[in-house]
Amino acid sequence: MQNLKQNDINYHLHPYTNLSLHREVGPMVIDRGEGIYVYDTEGKRYIEALGGLFCASLGFSERRLADAADRQMRKLPFYHAFGHKSSEPSILLAQKLISLAPVPMSKVFFANSGSEANDTAVKLIWYYNNALGRPNKKKIISRMRAYHGVTIVSASLTGLTNNHRDFDLPIDRILHTDCPHHYRHANPGETEEQFATRCAESLEQLILKEGAETIAAFFAEPVMASGGVIVPPATYMEKIQAVLNRYDILLVADEVICGFGRTGNLFGSETYGMRPDMIVMAKQLSAGYLPISALMVNETIYRGLVSESEKIGTFGHGFTYSGHPVCAAVALETLRIYEEDGILEHVRSVMPHFHERLAELSRHPLVGEARGSGLLAAVELVANKETKEPFPPAEGVAIHAGKCALTYGVITRALGDTFNFCPPLIITHDQIDAMFDASKKALDDTLAWRKSLANR
Repeated sequence: MQNLKQNDINYHLHPYTNLSLHREVGPMVIDRGEGIYVYDTEGKRYIEALGGLFCASLGFSERRLADAADRQMRKLPFYHAFGHKSSEPSILLAQKLISLAPVPMSKVFFANSGSEANDTAVKLIWYYNNALGRPNKKKIISRMRAYHGVTIVSASLTGLTNNHRDFDLPIDRILHTDCPHHYRHANPGETEEQFATRCAESLEQLILKEGAETIAAFFAEPVMASGGVIVPPATYMEKIQAVLNRYDILLVADEVICGFGRTGNLFGSETYGMRPDMIVMAKQLSAGYLPISALMVNETIYRGLVSESEKIGTFGHGFTYSGHPVCAAVALETLRIYEEDGILEHVRSVMPHFHERLAELSRHPLVGEARGSGLLAAVELVANKETKEPFPPAEGVAIHAGKCALTYGVITRALGDTFNFCPPLIITHDQIDAMFDASKKALDDTLAWRKSLANR
């Protein structure tokens, strides 16, 4: 097994990893999965409290998905969607997604990841505005701490500094407005509603400063998951939507993490009253079992795409694996499981207990805020609960807490000062207790470690 780890160091370039440190510590190699648990090559079992990467909604051993992949692999292992070609699974999946959309949608474009789908959304917005004879209406607004992917365009939409530094990002025509995090950015005594009003006014000021005739779209996750599980303040989405409507600006809902039951509704847009013109989805679309993403567009946008395609003679965009039949077959089976096994009903049944246990962590001396929506949550660690003073980034306190959690059999992810939870949707009441009990121990150990450092 040591050879396997050394070979990883020798040959594998890892995403989102300290590449220098990896040469010293090597990988944690995951060998197999069962339900909400994964096992490393040493045989140790872990609760996967982040669902892999916010995606393993049905856990790690759903036989129906493996069988769906096997059946399709034997029948038609690959075909493309270029030049009027198609396959049965991609057709059925597109039809099913349109039927599930939280607002009326017209067509589905398939890609392979959330990054690609968001990148496609921007390209289609530019194409659409050219079709309407609006060549200057091309700027896109995202939010600070947003996460929309890592391609050149989607990483530019992402409002996280380390996704821009030394990658020469963001590109032009991408703008960022306020992060709607009440805990961190509200003025003293400002209610959620007042803060939401101020965020909407700030967005409007940005639009007017740039010129409404130059602003094409606003991208928003219902809950800003990778940016720290930022839940929108009360009335935020309705106030933002009013501004967008006033200036004829499209709303793109990034449902890559929130979609398919994560927030207690099928889509996060339903949970927060969003009425998007385009919807991006991935991750839980296939429960993470195979790479697939989708972009839904409404009829108005579709008509613009058709007219421009007619003028040019083709719609010059697509991926080799768009609507891959095996990935589409697995996604279809995933949607069947959600319906037939009552996954959404199960999520709603365990949500109250999940949030009770989350609230208990808010009382820990290290926790400034415990926040979440559905089965998605985070605790933000602070040096001082009264002043909300953060820890110096160099101390890596949240990272240390994540390492402590590993010793108690829980895999999570530290992003900045937050310690995140996004377990498989099939998690039970007792498994929620085990996850939070271990997390409490990890925070206790982190507090003791921090005190020991201060006493040196």
